[in-house]
Amino acid sequence: VQLQASGGGLVQSGGSLRLSCVASGSILHIGRMGWYRQAPGKQRELVARVTTGGDTDYADSVNGRFTISRDNFKNTVFLQMNSLRSTDTAVYYCNAVITASTAIAPNDYWGRGTQVTVSS
Repeated sequence: VQLQASGGGLVQSGGSLRLSCVASGSILHIGRMGWYRQAPGKQRELVARVTTGGDTDYADSVNGRFTISRDNFKNTVFLQMNSLRSTDTAVYYCNAVITASTAIAPNDYWGRGTQVTVSS
């Protein structure tokens, strides 16, 4: 099982980006999916997450600007980021709770991360 994130890049303040993350491999079930980020010198923090049923929660700093969604048929989670600020600059990591076909319990999986840089 692996997660592959894409969509990062360089954008000006006020701009938008859309991140995608696809889970692949021998998967029985995907539970909660989410996005975290880590800025230089800071700890990794939750950005947004979504349950299998579509319930979401967001960090206060992105609420109203970012939207998380998922496509359960394509094992994909998205993060639409609007009104980007320089403080959103970070490496963004996707995360998912996945039960692999070879496992007896769900595990936490992480993607490698994609860089988002917002210039002021």
